[in-house]
Amino acid sequence: MTLNPADTSFVDHLRAVLPADTLRPAEPRYLEEPRGRYQGQAGVIALPRSTEEVATLLRAAHTARVPVVPYGGGTGLVGGQIMGAAGPAPLVISLERMTALRGVYPQENVIAVEAGMILAEVQRAATEAGRLFPLSLAAEGTARIGGTLATNAGGVNVLRYGNARDLCLGLEAVLPNGEIWQGLSRLRKDNTGYDLRNLLIGAEGTLGIITAASLKLSPIPAEQGTAMLTVASPVAAIDLLAMARDQLGETISAFELIHRQGLEFLRETLPDLRLPFADLPDWCVLIDLGLPKGRSPADALAALFETALDAGLCADGVIAQSEAQRQALWSAREHIPEGNRRIGSVSSHDISIPISRIPDFIFEGGKRLAALGDMRINCFGHLGDGNLHYNVFPAQGKDRRAYEHLRDDVKRCVHDLTHEYDGSVSAEHGIGRLKVADLRRYGDPVKLAAMQAIKQALDPHGIMNPGAVVPLAD
Repeated sequence: MTLNPADTSFVDHLRAVLPADTLRPAEPRYLEEPRGRYQGQAGVIALPRSTEEVATLLRAAHTARVPVVPYGGGTGLVGGQIMGAAGPAPLVISLERMTALRGVYPQENVIAVEAGMILAEVQRAATEAGRLFPLSLAAEGTARIGGTLATNAGGVNVLRYGNARDLCLGLEAVLPNGEIWQGLSRLRKDNTGYDLRNLLIGAEGTLGIITAASLKLSPIPAEQGTAMLTVASPVAAIDLLAMARDQLGETISAFELIHRQGLEFLRETLPDLRLPFADLPDWCVLIDLGLPKGRSPADALAALFETALDAGLCADGVIAQSEAQRQALWSAREHIPEGNRRIGSVSSHDISIPISRIPDFIFEGGKRLAALGDMRINCFGHLGDGNLHYNVFPAQGKDRRAYEHLRDDVKRCVHDLTHEYDGSVSAEHGIGRLKVADLRRYGDPVKLAAMQAIKQALDPHGIMNPGAVVPLAD
């Protein structure tokens, strides 16, 4: 199929049918992504204020066969928000002006918001209503809710609350031909055929543009507590997770695995950051609890520590005795990506592995990478849901530029092993443009064919985020 650029005649047409300040020239901030791997292009940037204006934009693009790139907060790490120089200059549609709170329903535990609302603002609006919106990401101060849904973002609380898909009840969206789907339901039971909501969530703007969402809220835990416990190995960490679930049930909000390498990077690059242990352990876990009124998180965590100590699963630990101490423990975990960035990785990987197979994966991964060269591995992440951030770095004293010739081999090594262990090469960051070839390599052919058929049915001209997510048909 042939697409046309968002050229002068197309832009002139849009100016005639939209408010005067809707369009603006392409600015660098819309053409860059956090890791600097892609440099985008755009014929024009559109900033609609309403769903109807989004529909007008998509109708025009559909008719003129102009590519469209939806833009949220620009925080994606796989290039889904950036269309490179190959192909005609697209229309970039940013939802940053669509930030309205459509409604809060505390008795229903539901909030309805427009897609341009920043995730932290959704959290704040929920808190003001006495409720919790539990989706929490490192980029929550800039990520927009439409983008988090379009990428099916995860974060640290998936263990208890699920990822973005699990927190969404309904959507309003504009389909590629400009038709508006009014699916902003607050119902928890609606068994009326195909679930278009779950089709659009995770589609990364390839099937339409999400303009609003109704989201699940939860009660705010009356008491919260955090502990960081040392463990001898990933095997011990998984046994401790099982023990914690037996003792604490569904009150565990997060269970994070941290390797010594990540703490060493923090000590090297952020020396003013206070770390929980003077002598860094090889492995540790960060456990976060949310309990009802009348239960002490510190006591619950202390009881868990004593049981784990008796079972030989852990040898040391720090249990937060105040909110300040709790935040300090989380600060160490949340700064690990910054430490990684300052060191500079050879190749970074967002993968998921069946939890029981994680120890074997970590052992085998280290062995196979050592055969490629002298490298350091920082393996950390959300152990409770099997999501590892498995990042490979230069040896001490070496620069990552010396490893450029190994980047593709490292990525292939990690992803091949992930596939062997029945895992996923994209746990929570999506496919974007970075992993389209991986999806073709590792994806089930029947699923890929179904994806291509759905794309063709909803977007026959292929205007929506071309080059992202869906591999081209053979």
